[in-house]
Amino acid sequence: MPFSSQLNAVAICRTPYKQKFGIPRQPGLVNAVGYIEFEPAFNHLDAVRGIEQYSHLWLLFCFHENVAQGWKTTVRPPRLGGNEKLGVFATRSTFRPNGIGQSVVKLHGVVQRKGKVCLVISGMDLLDGTPIVDIKPYIPFSDAILDAKGGIAQDAPELMPLIYTPLATEQINHYCQQEQYQDLAELITGVLAQDPRPAYKKAKDDAKLYQVALYDLDIFWHVTAQGIEVLELKATTVRLLKD
Repeated sequence: MPFSSQLNAVAICRTPYKQKFGIPRQPGLVNAVGYIEFEPAFNHLDAVRGIEQYSHLWLLFCFHENVAQGWKTTVRPPRLGGNEKLGVFATRSTFRPNGIGQSVVKLHGVVQRKGKVCLVISGMDLLDGTPIVDIKPYIPFSDAILDAKGGIAQDAPELMPLIYTPLATEQINHYCQQEQYQDLAELITGVLAQDPRPAYKKAKDDAKLYQVALYDLDIFWHVTAQGIEVLELKATTVRLLKD
């Protein structure tokens, strides 16, 4: 008999990333802080008893905004400039038959927020509101394979230098004095240094004005001969998930 199953979210992930553009392409590249909020059926401290003995966790999640678009047998990985195709199972493409993703994150502790049991995490590469279908401890002696081959993603991406206009510097300093934005400067640097543009844009002159939504702010930037220049911050126009 063919196997089939229905997955239900055990939690949702709350992150600073409010749109797909700008999210790091792998976990651990940017030290963003967020929360795992458990759904009502799993909102019990007993369900996470003992979890704080682990420093890192595996999150199994759903690419919920891509599921309706389906999948194909081959994809064009950004690492290859979007010009070459690989089989979907030879990549971490978000367009997959079952729409399931996997990321490792750092665990900072268990808290309760607004009546919800939450895990404080960092290093995630997930869109705000991502459904979490399972959580498992990261086990170093078996999960870390030091001589593993990484194929097209053997090395970490090269980072772009960042410069800031006086206006952007003034705005960032202002926001960082508020508790909810205290890591904003580090977050902007981490996200933009990865150069979130499509791969085909990186080998050409690019005069386009770009925007990345972090928290409830739009960060405007463009590329110059010196690197990425952050121009200004404005209240976001992206629709936000209600807390």
